[in-house]
Amino acid sequence: MKDENLATFAAGCFWGVEKAFRSLDGVIRTEVGYTGGSVEAPTYGAVCGGETGHAEAVQVTFNPDIVSYDELLQIFWKVHDPSARDRVKHDVGGQYRSAIFFHSAEQRARAIASLRAEELSGKYERSIATEINPATKWWRAEAYHQQYLEKIEARKPESGV
Repeated sequence: MKDENLATFAAGCFWGVEKAFRSLDGVIRTEVGYTGGSVEAPTYGAVCGGETGHAEAVQVTFNPDIVSYDELLQIFWKVHDPSARDRVKHDVGGQYRSAIFFHSAEQRARAIASLRAEELSGKYERSIATEINPATKWWRAEAYHQQYLEKIEARKPESGV
């Protein structure tokens, strides 16, 4: 798989972000994990404890003939508040930062262009805090985090309406 078919986004807690990307036609695979930090083989506890510098992120493998990188960027902007620095709702910490980790020069250019468009949109009261960084070593999160929200929904009893 070429790097151009891989996208990595951090937008707060990775569970909801993963679910948003999984629902798109053309997304072949999603995986939640950790990136952007300095510790080898980080664990969820260490990342949440602020000990590693990693962000909770989602890595998306996609078919660019069906869904473009620009369309993935549009979803990224919609699923979180990019002006909230290091937080999502009640969760606070650097692991929840907003970041786009690019895998190619083209992705970098597209990410910068989309960030500028968001800044000019007037949607946000504060400045956008999203980082745009080269992709770094990817660490897959523990198995129970993968497709977590789908697992929770599958366990809910059906409504008797």
